[in-house]
Amino acid sequence: MTEVAGPATRAVRLERRPDGVAVVLLDTPGSKVNVLSRGLLDEIREMLDAIEGDDAIRACVLASAKPDTFIAGADLKLLGSIRDPEQAAQFSRDGHALLDRIAGNPKPFVAAIGGPALGGGLEVALACRYILAADSPETVLALPEVQLGLLPGGGGTQRLPRRVGLVAALPLLLTGKRLRARRALRAGLVDALTSPGGIVDTAARAALGLADGTLRPRRRTRSIADRLLESPLGRWVVFRRARADVARRTRGNYPAPPAILDCVETGWTRGARAGAARESDLFGRLAAGREARNLIGLFDAMTELKKPDRAATPRPVRRVAVLGGGFMGRGIVAVSLPHAPVTVKDVSDDVLSACLLDVRDGLEGRVRSGAISRFDVDRLMARLYPTGDDADLARADLVIEAVFEDLDLKRRVLADVEAVIEPGAVFASNTSALPIGDIAARARHPERVLGMHYFSPVPKMPLLELVVTDRTSDEAIATARAFGVRQGKTVIVVRDGPGFYTSRILSPYLAEATALVREGARIDQVDRELKDFGYPVGPLALLDEVGIDVAVHVATNFGTLYAARGLGGTDAFRRLHEAGASGRKAGRGFYLYDRRRRRGPRPVHEAAYALLGAAPRRDFPPGAIATRTASLMVNEAAHCLDEGVIASPRDGDVGAILGLGFPPFRGGPFRWLDAEGIGAFVERMERLAAEHGPRFEPAPLLRRMAGAGERFYPV
Repeated sequence: MTEVAGPATRAVRLERRPDGVAVVLLDTPGSKVNVLSRGLLDEIREMLDAIEGDDAIRACVLASAKPDTFIAGADLKLLGSIRDPEQAAQFSRDGHALLDRIAGNPKPFVAAIGGPALGGGLEVALACRYILAADSPETVLALPEVQLGLLPGGGGTQRLPRRVGLVAALPLLLTGKRLRARRALRAGLVDALTSPGGIVDTAARAALGLADGTLRPRRRTRSIADRLLESPLGRWVVFRRARADVARRTRGNYPAPPAILDCVETGWTRGARAGAARESDLFGRLAAGREARNLIGLFDAMTELKKPDRAATPRPVRRVAVLGGGFMGRGIVAVSLPHAPVTVKDVSDDVLSACLLDVRDGLEGRVRSGAISRFDVDRLMARLYPTGDDADLARADLVIEAVFEDLDLKRRVLADVEAVIEPGAVFASNTSALPIGDIAARARHPERVLGMHYFSPVPKMPLLELVVTDRTSDEAIATARAFGVRQGKTVIVVRDGPGFYTSRILSPYLAEATALVREGARIDQVDRELKDFGYPVGPLALLDEVGIDVAVHVATNFGTLYAARGLGGTDAFRRLHEAGASGRKAGRGFYLYDRRRRRGPRPVHEAAYALLGAAPRRDFPPGAIATRTASLMVNEAAHCLDEGVIASPRDGDVGAILGLGFPPFRGGPFRWLDAEGIGAFVERMERLAAEHGPRFEPAPLLRRMAGAGERFYPV
């Protein structure tokens, strides 16, 4: 390099090479990743002026000065603060103008991607004439804006379809699906792969090849099917089906997917300039909308919850033990194995064998996705040690118990383990409802006992509920929390008590859904209205999946807590269970199940109405079903905050969304209360209480806040 332009405090540096290649290095100050901001765009604009005015520069490479990353996307703090649609639209237009200069520059640009290129980062790469990517599991490309209630605002809805084809682009735009390097190459998203080391030099050679005409970018081979689907009639069919699919999936609750389709179709039919103008306009509307603010708020909250806890120093976890090789235990093993050797203990050799096979199958799936190599599979499996002997648990720093939900059994397991593990090791019970204080009542070291409540299926569900008692030590909390974050989980810390937080607020929601059926609501109507409200699955279908026998067991733990407030549901669940209608695993519950039919709607179990002693079927006013069920969940969340079960509205919102599927676009129970108006919510609950009983009495915290005109989040 012969020259470096730009001080160290700037986010963009220009390095001129003797061969005529200019290397533009992105390096956002004070951040582990590069983010697109107004300041960065201004610096890139200045750099383009310098490049275009220098005749010695023949070609350019755009790369990151940070290890293992390219550009992680736009500055979400900036986007989350926008309230004016025109302000957001202008930000998009400014980005378009800048990227158009890169795309149309006579000096060809090559993007050198090593690590994540997400959102606006991928849009920057798409503006380059050639994309070179490091062949590494860390290289991930995606346009995930839709997951934040936004659309790509830097030309992504225009350039991606033209690069990979209309049919391939739509799923990437509408779901935010991530592609690793090799899949991106097969899709035509990148032009070539190279080894991570020396990627800038390889990109410089490619840039010179483009400049002198010896290298041409890859051109997507259009199959006969592509040509048919991209014809006027074909694209009409594609967009029609895409709209129907979006309507089915979003039920009208998320404005971003239909807006993305609008932008793509505009650009495809009327040209890139019209498509870009539509993109900026709709980007502005979405960025200023409530849905985007709530989804960005959720993302920010998840990011905050993954930061190190400064209250205590965690114990290093060099080895993990998992007790129980059943379904939950296998999932815990799978998410733990990449981060520490794991000993899995079970009394059944058959269960242990099944556990090992299941874990290996999961690793093989990661090989197929490009996340790991086959060598990694063998390396990780070598770290997994199955046993039936408690003595093999002695070296574990963290023991996670995942045995059957029975208090006496969990106490016996804890006593056996404490006899062999070191005094400083942490013992965690994976329980969804049993109080940790009861499990630890006879423990030798109750200060190291806590709950790690995972959600099923463990590898996919992002939440971990860490349950602590008044006796749990800060070190034990810090240790379990730090390891949960390493497992890829978003961790909330909750206080011990019946149902903790998530199971506690779920119980009245499920009970009210059942009460509505007993009052005359149709089973499928209840589920449909709650899905329209935004839940991913209806409450009665959820009960069938979890198991009504499990619901009976869990509900008994809430008897004392709920009795005074008129909450219940145990009798309804018990009636179904005793009649053999325990849900999917029994072939019948609220719905009927046929193992040969895995897809499509399930028929309602009509006999369930009689089993519940339900009134004749009748119609309910629009919205009444969703209002009653969701309001009870939200009201219980307010009780939990008032009682100190959760530490903050942020934790309550994250827990409800990630653990229970509370509609993400509504922001969680507490953001929803702010949006509805706490005073209006209290008045509605009082009307429901007068009509349906004391279970609808507003939480004391909400009455106090309504009287004071307060809210949970600042405006």
